[in-house]
Amino acid sequence: MIRTKITVAIVAALALGCSTAYAQSSAPQDASQDNSGQAPDSTNAKKLQAVTVTGSLIPQTEIETATPVITITAQDMKAKGFTTVAQALQQASFSTGSVQGMQDTNSFTTGAETLSLFGLPVGFTKYLIDGRPMGNFPGLYNGSDTFNSISGLPIDMVDHIDILPGGQSSLYGSDAIAGVINIVLKKHIDAPTIDVRYGWDKGGGGANRRISLADSFTFGKFTSLVGLQFDSTQPVWSQDRALTRGYFQQGTSPGIPLRDSLAYQIYSNDVGPESHYIQDPNNCQALTGLWGGTTAQYSRNPQGNYCGSPNAPAGKTLSLDSKSANLYTHNTFDVNDNVQLYGDLLYNYSEDKSSDGGNTTFWSPALVAGGNTSGYFWDPSLDGGSIVTLQHTFAPEEVGGYQNIMSKQYEKAYMLSFGAHGTFGQSNWDYDLGFTHSDDHLENLGTARVASEVEGYYKNHVLGPQQGTYSGYPVFTPNYANFFKPISVADFDSFTTRTKTVSKTWDNLVRGQLTNASLFHLPGGDAGIAVVVEGGNEGFDITPDPRLLENTTVDYGNGNVYTTPYIWGQSATPGAGHRSRAAATAELRLPLLEQLTADVSGRYDNYDVSGKNIGAGTYNLGLEYRPVESLLLRARYGTAFKVPTLSDEFQRPSGYFSGVTDYLNCARLGFVGSTLGNCPDNYGSTQFKGETVGNPDLQPIKAKVWSYGIVWAPVQGMSMSVDYLHWDINNEVSQLSPDTLSNTEYLCDIGTIDPSTATCANAFNLITRGTAGKLVNGVQLLGPITDITTTKLNIANEQDNAISANFNYGHDIGSFGKLVFDFSYSDLLKHTSQDYAIDPAVDLLTHPGYSTDFKSKANASLTWLKNEWSATLYVNRFGRTPNYQATQSDSYVQTAAYPLAGKLPAWIYYNASVTFNPIHNLALSLQISNLFNKMPPLDRSYPGTTAVPYNTDDYNPYGRAMFIEANYKFGQGS
Repeated sequence: MIRTKITVAIVAALALGCSTAYAQSSAPQDASQDNSGQAPDSTNAKKLQAVTVTGSLIPQTEIETATPVITITAQDMKAKGFTTVAQALQQASFSTGSVQGMQDTNSFTTGAETLSLFGLPVGFTKYLIDGRPMGNFPGLYNGSDTFNSISGLPIDMVDHIDILPGGQSSLYGSDAIAGVINIVLKKHIDAPTIDVRYGWDKGGGGANRRISLADSFTFGKFTSLVGLQFDSTQPVWSQDRALTRGYFQQGTSPGIPLRDSLAYQIYSNDVGPESHYIQDPNNCQALTGLWGGTTAQYSRNPQGNYCGSPNAPAGKTLSLDSKSANLYTHNTFDVNDNVQLYGDLLYNYSEDKSSDGGNTTFWSPALVAGGNTSGYFWDPSLDGGSIVTLQHTFAPEEVGGYQNIMSKQYEKAYMLSFGAHGTFGQSNWDYDLGFTHSDDHLENLGTARVASEVEGYYKNHVLGPQQGTYSGYPVFTPNYANFFKPISVADFDSFTTRTKTVSKTWDNLVRGQLTNASLFHLPGGDAGIAVVVEGGNEGFDITPDPRLLENTTVDYGNGNVYTTPYIWGQSATPGAGHRSRAAATAELRLPLLEQLTADVSGRYDNYDVSGKNIGAGTYNLGLEYRPVESLLLRARYGTAFKVPTLSDEFQRPSGYFSGVTDYLNCARLGFVGSTLGNCPDNYGSTQFKGETVGNPDLQPIKAKVWSYGIVWAPVQGMSMSVDYLHWDINNEVSQLSPDTLSNTEYLCDIGTIDPSTATCANAFNLITRGTAGKLVNGVQLLGPITDITTTKLNIANEQDNAISANFNYGHDIGSFGKLVFDFSYSDLLKHTSQDYAIDPAVDLLTHPGYSTDFKSKANASLTWLKNEWSATLYVNRFGRTPNYQATQSDSYVQTAAYPLAGKLPAWIYYNASVTFNPIHNLALSLQISNLFNKMPPLDRSYPGTTAVPYNTDDYNPYGRAMFIEANYKFGQGS
């Protein structure tokens, strides 16, 4: 399939016959300065000293401007041991926020990767490829947010990456609140090149194979670069790592298995509300062949005995089974000395597989009690009558192996650009007129249980027909002996099916730019101007398998028929919409004095959404002061905005069923902190119906942004910079998670959060509870959570202050070669948020229940160069984060309920690489990631019921990975 897709893409690329980017690139554009792999541009030959940099539309003589720019080159990525573009960006010091990734296998975007600049939302960063906006990923981040994925970018075709922290909307429009990341692809290579790479993980899994080929061609006035990259990576399973193959043995409670086969009695007429397990009369003997022969009888006090396996976590993937193929082509045709035609194509095809294991592959009754789906029934044969529920996690032997029922994702994405640029005669006016189209198609396949079939199976084999109701609960007399027996693969296949969800996004943009770098003369030099007009449209369509949105009826016998979702235990987020947009941008660069330069830019964006116009104007003023040649003082102030995303506006009503901890009732029963895992299941993991929906009346998110800093180069080969960045963001679109709402409700109930605040009113209003609660041991419980609504509104505000510092130094050590050192550091000084403007601001640095971001990150590398040898040692320090108990209590203060609340130590690991050139055109490399096999910081505040004792949005357990690589350039001799 991959070969077929690439063949089609190559034919399309050769049909273009043109290409180069209008993009801003920090690479020099004249032959005398170009050492970056970028092709010289003859149309700019008369402006030998002017270069175009990311962060300005006007060619200029200074690389460092009022806008801080961090550059990661292709050589940096290879030397520092990064294997993907996503890895290079996520490990950078500015990437301090927690983000979902491939470990989050129960998400809507398992195959996608992204990052959070300085802890700001992932959608607040503008991604460009050669200066052109990237298309949106078809899946929704966290099931709600539109975003860009950086997982499908071919690293071997990247020349460098420019990162601009701080608001950039006055030049780049919406989404550029946190900053801009511009991925600049190669435009020229000296000789045909092949690169072959093989890697493997010390702990098992993760084996990687990659091959890339690239060549440049010239036929008269036509030039072309074509590159191909193929990549294949095996998954890492939970069983491959000691940290995740079993239940946590060093936490607040003994590491004992979860309840894989459980009959749970939560109330009886004889015993009362003291819950306990119904023991298998055969002591789990029929189940001993499951989970590799490790299922046995275990005990939890005071509930009793149950059937479980320490190997149950083994069915989950920690990284993807992934295959991808990329095609990139860049073409130009010189019509004459003043006109050049261009056209680019970047194509990606990928196949990803993942497994959530037993976390979501289970059954419990989809029964209705008291008008709500609860999974509880009344068994009159136990202890004078009891409320009971059942739960069974399907083992690998019952499903035919988890590797055979993995979720699959197929993505086809391309970005096509073409146009013309040049100069008007012998004037100083340059122009660029181009069109860009991006398109991304996604297909998700998953194994699902058909509700009527799985309920029918367990009715026939375990529950028997329903015998009426008692106090609102359906009445059954189950055959418990049958429940404690394994099912066959044929049985599992009989009540499962494969679902298919298809999603797509598209974007069209026409853009015209006029530039004059010598508009008129000022005391400090020539003033420059750039004017841009652009227009286009964009859209998305998420079409889930219709069965994920349908209901069905389940007949439990004796006339008892209930309505339930067609697919058991799964949800979907449908949506579709499109909008058009237009924008105008102007930038003026004014060298007021020899030492002082001002840069002024402004932009107005207009969006047509369902017949309504939404507009936003932004501006920026930047100042550069150079008292001496080696010193730059800089400052900038401006505004930024983000238009509501397509999913914010057009997500259709999306109902889903999920589980959430009822923190309030658990706390009233005395289960908090380290004892929360003992909260009865009807409160510890209560099932609820959720609903979310888009809002086309949302207004743009707006921000005020400013920064100031210093750049100093005291001696040759040394440079350093320090910048202070500030964001004041208003009108944010907010949608709280069900878990956050439930925990907030609890904190409001006990007074930790003032019950009179809008935050508390919001939590109480959005959570719906069932019939009145009961009195248990003198404690009044509330009714069970039945519904949670999460609507999107412009209600939130946020402030963020950060420092970003960089240092670089290269020193010749004579006959021993040369040493190059670089260092980067970021620190969040302040980060506050308000769910409502009338609420007090929450300090995210001191409230771990709201944020698990890194406060600081730092990395450094030392490179040695001598003749045919080079070697690099890279160290990355991830700062401290809250531990599990701190996130549960929303405090670092240790209490009787949360005795271990606090912070985890910094996570530090090393990468190393060595490259040897035995002949001029051959490079052999050895790269080692995580040199000392450093695992995430040990968090002893997790209970023994967890199999992943770390925050998957902050850490990974992949450990040491080793790669060997060979790069050969044909035709360059030896």
